[in-house]
Amino acid sequence: MNKITSIFLTSVCVIVPVLANQDYSTARPGVRFAPLHIYLDSGNRSLAAYQFELKATAGQIKIVGVEGGQHQAFKEAPYYDPSALAQDRIIIAAFRTGGNLPKGRTQIATIHLQIIGDAEPEYELKLAVAGDADGKEIPAEIAFEKGE
Repeated sequence: MNKITSIFLTSVCVIVPVLANQDYSTARPGVRFAPLHIYLDSGNRSLAAYQFELKATAGQIKIVGVEGGQHQAFKEAPYYDPSALAQDRIIIAAFRTGGNLPKGRTQIATIHLQIIGDAEPEYELKLAVAGDADGKEIPAEIAFEKGE
């Protein structure tokens, strides 16, 4: 066996077991990621527009992403206020026109969170307004579900 082959094999025998025992996960202790699914119930009225605010009232979060809802009318990611993100809250709004608007309970958005620390966050979710395609305010209820 030549000298280069011997050095290579020795290196492999030393490096591979060391690398095999390394933890390459990117998660830090006390940091996890979770989605928060936002639902709006417009009853029997068609939903064309909404605006809401979400913030954590306990625990520490960072908002790391926003995606649209399940219904085709709100599939695209909604608009949000980037300056509010600096305060660990978010203001989100969307407006759609057309004939294919949802009625009843509809998932309108998913907010992706980085949860920092071991405390389970508590959230405050406020609906500012919900409206129909004619621009008229409609009664609606907003809620969230924690995802995995």
